[in-house]
Amino acid sequence: MARVCTVSPKKPNSAQRHVAKVRLASKPRVTARIPGSGYGPSRFNRAFVRGGRANDLPGVGYSLTRGVYDFVPLLGKRRRRSYYGVRRPEELVTRLRRKLRRGAS
Repeated sequence: MARVCTVSPKKPNSAQRHVAKVRLASKPRVTARIPGSGYGPSRFNRAFVRGGRANDLPGVGYSLTRGVYDFVPLLGKRRRRSYYGVRRPEELVTRLRRKLRRGAS
């Protein structure tokens, strides 16, 4: 990552969105959105960039994936966990195993 900063979105929305300017191997630099609340990437961390533009941020066409390389996962996330690098909760795994066992017999 070359730079980590905040930007404000387009007209009807108002907030501070976290973005990072990332240097790719194929392109010189792109701007990527940092998903989730709380972010801790520093300047020289490596990050995994995926497509998916932020609708209310002009010029931002990529998103970072948490939990890959140096970018820490978002703890306590329940839904859409794969984008935030969170493992499946243990109680959910045991519940699914029980349900599968009952259905098999």
